[in-house]
Amino acid sequence: MTAQKDLVERVRDALRAHNPREVSMFGGVSFMVEDRMVVAARREGTLLLRIDPADAEDLLARPGAHPALMGADRPMGEGWISIEQAALQGPGLESWLAPALTFHAAQGSK
Repeated sequence: MTAQKDLVERVRDALRAHNPREVSMFGGVSFMVEDRMVVAARREGTLLLRIDPADAEDLLARPGAHPALMGADRPMGEGWISIEQAALQGPGLESWLAPALTFHAAQGSK
């Protein structure tokens, strides 16, 4: 199983209670909750998170976190971060999904 396929399965399981819809975008499989993207499992097995920009500095200080890039060099902005595969092992995935789900919930329903 590829790193991306493994991550997709793990994210799918972790978000099951939120009834996510899966969409191909951002070079991977994005998980939409209530028609808004929460996370994406990218081709190389990294995780793209949509977060509260106010939390970006604290989250980027955690091991394995980097500002998200679109392509090789175009920053996506403060509301997006990328998480390395190594930081997603074991309970790491759930610890990264939490801030994305918190930000999603804070936005309210459409």
